[in-house]
Amino acid sequence: MPCIRDGGRGSLTAQVDYTHEALGGCFGEGCLVSFGTDLVGDDYHGSFSSIKPDNDPKDCNGHGTHVSGIIAAQKNSLNFMGAAPNVTLGMYKVFGCTGGAANDIIISALNMAFEDGANIITASLGESGGWSESPWGVVASRIVDQGVPCTISAGNDGQYGMFYPGSAGDANGVMGIASFENIIDPVLGYISSFSIDGGEDQYIGYLASSDCPNWPGTPLPVYATSLDPTVEDDACKPLPDDTPDLSGHAVLVRRGTCYFEEKAANILAKNGTYLLIYNNEPGFFAPNMDSASDKLNAGGMLLREQGEMFVAALKAGHNVTVTLISPTYSPGLFVTGSVNHRIGGAVNDFSSWAPTWEMHFKPQVGAPGGNILSTWTDNDYANANGTSMSTPMVASILALIAQVRGTFDPTTLRNLVSAYAKPQIWNDGERFYQGLAPAPQQGAGFIQAHDAAYATTLLDPSSLSFNETAHFVKELSIKVTNSGEKEISYNISQVPALTMYTLDADGVYPMKFPNEIVEGHATLTFSEQQVTLMPGASMVISVSAQPPEGLDEGRLPVWSGYVIINGTDGSALSMPYQGLSGSMHTKAVLTWGHVGVASYKDKWFLDDGAEFILPGPGTVSDDILGIYANLVLGSPKVRCDIVPMTTCPPKSITVDDPLGDNFKTVGQPAGWPLKYVPRGGNLSPWDGQLDSGSYIPPGKYKFVIRALRLFGDETKLEEWDKDTSTSFHIKYQT
Repeated sequence: MPCIRDGGRGSLTAQVDYTHEALGGCFGEGCLVSFGTDLVGDDYHGSFSSIKPDNDPKDCNGHGTHVSGIIAAQKNSLNFMGAAPNVTLGMYKVFGCTGGAANDIIISALNMAFEDGANIITASLGESGGWSESPWGVVASRIVDQGVPCTISAGNDGQYGMFYPGSAGDANGVMGIASFENIIDPVLGYISSFSIDGGEDQYIGYLASSDCPNWPGTPLPVYATSLDPTVEDDACKPLPDDTPDLSGHAVLVRRGTCYFEEKAANILAKNGTYLLIYNNEPGFFAPNMDSASDKLNAGGMLLREQGEMFVAALKAGHNVTVTLISPTYSPGLFVTGSVNHRIGGAVNDFSSWAPTWEMHFKPQVGAPGGNILSTWTDNDYANANGTSMSTPMVASILALIAQVRGTFDPTTLRNLVSAYAKPQIWNDGERFYQGLAPAPQQGAGFIQAHDAAYATTLLDPSSLSFNETAHFVKELSIKVTNSGEKEISYNISQVPALTMYTLDADGVYPMKFPNEIVEGHATLTFSEQQVTLMPGASMVISVSAQPPEGLDEGRLPVWSGYVIINGTDGSALSMPYQGLSGSMHTKAVLTWGHVGVASYKDKWFLDDGAEFILPGPGTVSDDILGIYANLVLGSPKVRCDIVPMTTCPPKSITVDDPLGDNFKTVGQPAGWPLKYVPRGGNLSPWDGQLDSGSYIPPGKYKFVIRALRLFGDETKLEEWDKDTSTSFHIKYQT
């Protein structure tokens, strides 16, 4: 976990390769990465693994190094800089080379970063959540309350639709960060060159075929098999009889329709041995020539834009030559850009959606996280995607704003970046539509660093949530402050975002991305629609919402949008709002057939009546039972009562069900009940220990799992949804 201090010090990421040319080359006092530690060791992979901490947070998987370069990359061979290059970084390694990280490790790292004086803490990690009360989320919230901003990734589970924010980006006070796609995606290729009509050499980047990469490094004339840059099946059939001898040429072919080896076979039939593919979509990759690789001298791929430019030049009668250098002898990497017309500037479809189960507003804001170029291990560079990439960008922007405004106050910074972010229109991962993307996907919108840093009009709070119908908030308020030196008049209005259903047409199961759009939006009413403020003056404006009418409330439609505040000084601010029509309490959180018994180690389900041998009591092992519960919606509490299946259970340990259900139980597994459980599949380990501290006797049992409904009263049996597992026999190793 990275943290930023001293004019921006600190960061909380997994790990960092501080030996990288762009990250200072050293670790410790006086270095860019000047403080931190390894809490776990390289061999750690999460639960049941040994922990061997040391003082060296060196990266072994690339993720933390990539995050660190986004924040603070220094001068390097690719000529890019980190967003806040003057900060000092601290690194607290909470992952090994593979696997996950346990809550207690992450909490320790958060506390250490705070105690070491980090001004900003950023964490590019998380898991499915939806509850602000997760253990490390509570710790992060307390750190924010102590004056240290925390940015945490919103999550990369956008495919699961609404109500699936990442933990602990869902925590109170923490800034959960969404991801937007680059408008121009950076592309890394090996440095090579081309010329037109014998003119000056110009640099290009290409990727060599993975199985025939040996380009000669000398000029080759380019021959295009088609002068139509839109052809879909270029070279998928034998080339025409009048095709010249292609030996000694770089044969340019458009990707599409057939396999590369089929294109290669048709080129080889005309004596072509150098095959240069140009892509038919953004970006490129190293093409695999398969069975043709032993006949070709070399293969490779160009960007779509580069190939189309070559085709246009050839069609106009020009001569094009390329000098492609094999990766072994290439002088280095070349960075170019590919315009992303499909989703550039939109929220990434992988970016996780809110709200939380208690209708808290998330995420706060978004930043570039799709196809981001940054540092990698072993002095390398790479592109990566995720809210892991957008989150350090926002942390860097907070450091820059704090430098301008002279404060790290979390509320001030959160309000600023929210008020000056720009909401973006809806994109379903394929194309843009009319209407703004819902606020639970993009938060306040795309962050605007300069506007936030030099703002003179301030808003408080950063967002509005009217909750759901059963807990509807009739009136909220916005405080507008003119901190400038001139009188400003403001117009106040609203722009709705798209309204979407949470649940499928059956009204039970959540929809996956993209959720169904429904016509209708809330209407906001303001106590004031025009406000004039003298320098230093503030005004509180009341806001009420009339939810949309005519919607199927059984499907839990979420409506949202933006309060728009435009000033006569040219300022343009917005504040996101949200609400839900319907009652989440009426919806089942657990339905029949969604619980089971599994091997925790191997992740396979046990057949009814199967025998499972547990390690001896107190033995640490992952070869234990797994208790599986697949929740339809999140639940604030989930019970698992263990019910004996024998005719004569031990009377000394059986009790009546505490909730008054009609069965006997020996108790719950140790660690149960679970609290604040996200929707989806949850597999919890169990080694036979009961909540009483003793171990369950060998025998035949089943699990009765009950999940408390959202906003439910846990003292009432009818507020719990129930499902029962198959039976199983427990024995212990002797």
